[in-house]
Amino acid sequence: MAASLTQREPPPRPPAGSAEKVNILLVDDQHARLLTYQSVLADLGQNLVLAHSGLEALEQLMRQEFAVVLLDVSMPDMDGFEAARLIHEHPRFERTPIIFVTGVHMSELDRLKGYSVGAVDYVAIPVVPEILRSKVAVLVELYCKRRELIDLNRHLAEANARLAQDKDALQAEKTRELQALAANLQTANLQLERTNHALHTEVAERVRAEQALMEANRHKDEFLAMLAHELRNPLAPIRYAVHLLKSGGEEQVNLGRDVIERQLLQLTRLVDDLLDVSRITRGKINLARERVDVAELVARAVEMMKPAMDARGHVLTVEVPERTLWLYADPVRLTQVFGNLLANAVKYTEARGSITILARRRLRDAEITVRDSGVGIAPEVLPRIFDMFTQLDQPGDRPQSGLGIGLALVRRLVEMHGGSVSVASDGPGTGSEFTIRLPISLERAEPDVAAEVPAADTPTALARRRILLADDNQDALESLAMLLSLNGHEVHQARDGLRAFELAAQCRPEIAVLDIGMPRADGYEVARRIRSEPWGRDIRLVALTGWGQESDRQRAEQAGFDIHLTKPVDPAVMDRLLAGVLPARQPA
Repeated sequence: MAASLTQREPPPRPPAGSAEKVNILLVDDQHARLLTYQSVLADLGQNLVLAHSGLEALEQLMRQEFAVVLLDVSMPDMDGFEAARLIHEHPRFERTPIIFVTGVHMSELDRLKGYSVGAVDYVAIPVVPEILRSKVAVLVELYCKRRELIDLNRHLAEANARLAQDKDALQAEKTRELQALAANLQTANLQLERTNHALHTEVAERVRAEQALMEANRHKDEFLAMLAHELRNPLAPIRYAVHLLKSGGEEQVNLGRDVIERQLLQLTRLVDDLLDVSRITRGKINLARERVDVAELVARAVEMMKPAMDARGHVLTVEVPERTLWLYADPVRLTQVFGNLLANAVKYTEARGSITILARRRLRDAEITVRDSGVGIAPEVLPRIFDMFTQLDQPGDRPQSGLGIGLALVRRLVEMHGGSVSVASDGPGTGSEFTIRLPISLERAEPDVAAEVPAADTPTALARRRILLADDNQDALESLAMLLSLNGHEVHQARDGLRAFELAAQCRPEIAVLDIGMPRADGYEVARRIRSEPWGRDIRLVALTGWGQESDRQRAEQAGFDIHLTKPVDPAVMDRLLAGVLPARQPA
């Protein structure tokens, strides 16, 4: 639609410092939206003028001056881009700021088109009231400042005229006035520059935030997809193993049992890694430090990964110093660190490739190096290889690329020990080398007190217990009950909290193993009720649950539990628990 603005004299403006409201033009073909904008901007206390089309907006502009125009992009007859172009073609309105409002996704080309016809910003529908109000308020403030500048210039011209009429009498006084006006003008310009800079900064920060959000969403989607893959991987062989167990043949049963044990170990490690990431991020991991031999830690890690290496035919070389290299460290966490590096080498080294783990002394540090002949690491990946969720993008390697948390755990745990970890690789196909440096403990080694503690004797280990099991998961309940019954224990089962309390009152168990999340009454409530009874004060209460945070352990202790175990618990741990940690209670 062709339209134009004819040249007219600008309407009179109120003087600077007056309390008169400024005009804000709201343009949208949907009346409901206009009412919404009117409601949002009412708090600004300015004069809001409504227009239902681009043509009506042009007519309003010819009648009065506006501080800012809020303009809908998509309108019939004349869209927002055309209306903006016509407005800014007129000399009177070439500096009038326009904010585009759009309810559709704008491409970068559309945004550039808007900026080219005079738009200063975009607001998406549905609008956020605070954001819209803030943007309009800033532009109104700019308009007022610009009007003040015009008035200042007018006053300056008047002062010059008065100086011309009486140069001799007013020379000194008018000079001071001019200087004051110039200072005010400079201050106003500086404030305008600061406001413009703030607007540019806000736009730039918004763009950076949007890009960061998109990148975070991409990482989240990739992580969730890989997590689903890593969880499904062990489930398939477990399902096949269950069918083997049903076949009844001894060979098939043994094979199925071995498969289930291996895959459960893999699932447990995966969950443990995820929990470790959470604990380290929140600073919830405490190191149980003691004097340990580097060679012993290396041997433990190698033993842990040996089956995986043998399965792929890897050639392993281990070099440790002849003299003992002592560290003051947490042996479990450092074994986890070395194991993660070896697991990484196994994963990314082709069958029958070579893996080397080397330990040696470097001045006051112990240096442990894990080297492989695997796929290597691209130069652009090296700087972020230890970042959380970083994965190697190797062709065809997607099924085994993992969650990208193993190396992040390595760096966090090594740094918690006061050490450092680095990586080197000449690029894809050249293998990689990870090097850990840890401070050496220079004190003399102390005797291993734990080794002197005698194990539980045979009669205690074989003692028959009266045990109460409570879990709403029927498979977990029946399988654990069967294992305990096969070991000669008297087992009573309950599938909800109230039934567990009733059975405890009837059979007076020596030990009660309670799940936490049960119907009718949770494990905490059952423990509190048992502890409140005279007959329940000596019962040993064990919490067996999937909740394993430190806060969960503290809550279990407050409810009256003696021990907190996290699912899945190793049957051997349960046997040792019953044999040694919880001695038989004398019958009442």
